[in-house]
Amino acid sequence: MKISLSVTELKNVFKEIQRQPEQIFEMMRAEMNQGVGEYLSELMRAELSHFLGREPYERREGETNHRNGSYERRFTMKRFGEVVVEVPRDRKGEFRSEVLPRSKRYEDELGKDVCLMYLAGISTRTLSMLSKQLLGRKISAGEVSRANQELADAVERWRTRSLAEEKIKYLLLDGVNFSMRVGKGVEIVPVLVAVGVREDGTRLVLGLQAGDKESAACWREFFKDLKSRGLSSETVTLGVMDGLGGLEMVFKEEFPHAEVQRCQVHVARNVVAKVPKKLKQGVADDMRSIFYASSKEKAKEFFVRFKEHWEKEVPSAVKCLENSLEPCLTFFKFPPEEWQALRTTNIIERLNKEFKRRTKSMEIVAGENACYRLLAFISLKMEVHWKRYPIGKVAYNLPIFQKVPLLDFTQRSLKKFRKNT
Repeated sequence: MKISLSVTELKNVFKEIQRQPEQIFEMMRAEMNQGVGEYLSELMRAELSHFLGREPYERREGETNHRNGSYERRFTMKRFGEVVVEVPRDRKGEFRSEVLPRSKRYEDELGKDVCLMYLAGISTRTLSMLSKQLLGRKISAGEVSRANQELADAVERWRTRSLAEEKIKYLLLDGVNFSMRVGKGVEIVPVLVAVGVREDGTRLVLGLQAGDKESAACWREFFKDLKSRGLSSETVTLGVMDGLGGLEMVFKEEFPHAEVQRCQVHVARNVVAKVPKKLKQGVADDMRSIFYASSKEKAKEFFVRFKEHWEKEVPSAVKCLENSLEPCLTFFKFPPEEWQALRTTNIIERLNKEFKRRTKSMEIVAGENACYRLLAFISLKMEVHWKRYPIGKVAYNLPIFQKVPLLDFTQRSLKKFRKNT
């Protein structure tokens, strides 16, 4: 498309640009939009000629269908915004454009961008408000939801993918609650989550399944689903969990070769909850010496001292710790460089925190499938991060850790080392 301007018009244009420089971009966008609209219109006119089998004004014997003018419609394109096109018609109404199908209001790339912004954390309402400025046209909250529904099949394929090739040695298990729309009401729906640790220390999300996290039957079905997808019960040697009702028993039955590590943070909270406020700090400090002992034997020695010290004042707290002590110390059977990661469910708690952060702006998740779409996106994003930090390997492979004695390593010794070097 050629633009012709006289000298006087050109001077006026430059004066206007000097006064309001941003107007040049408005002019460029307007010209580009018009050019794109005319290009699409011409494509559809050629498409109609092919459909009818003749050019405009061409006559053929026995013809029964003719051109019948055109109508105006708007179409949104990435980088160009909303463009106006003239859609040609035929008299019989049989012509259907493949260039711009009737139901299509924006190009596929734009739909992908809308999905990505929604998954990344922008709510449907906010995206609807910003869409005019960002995308060139206002997109309703309903359109955002419909665009995301196209991801449902891909998410379900990921959620039910085969695990036969994955060599999983540890499982981290937990459940997270969401306010979810069920029918015409809103209910708190738990989603069971399993994170696996491969033999090389890398992590991945193995399963997401709605179900009651306090129900042993739900956990059993969850484990059976993982095994039906190829997860081998022979390779799993440890399950890290927070002592949810019935979970440990079901896990031992479904993974007979695995041990159970109970989350020390959850146990500590349960113990401290039974202690008067003025004694909480002292009890917590003594528990920490047990959990962070250099060996299982040392941990048990510290527990004996703990019991002697606190049994008279807080017997219920001591009893609570005693009942959970053995499963809290299972991690000692595994490589020392992995102890830090195996003591607690922090890995999966971090994932759950990302789940809650993303859904906080929504208040209510629009059903189970919508929940899976969001959680799948967050899970894949976390897996990218996890690949950089295999369990028990990254810290010890860094050059700085080769120079600082590991047994004496603290934040203070690290600062001293940096100062001296």
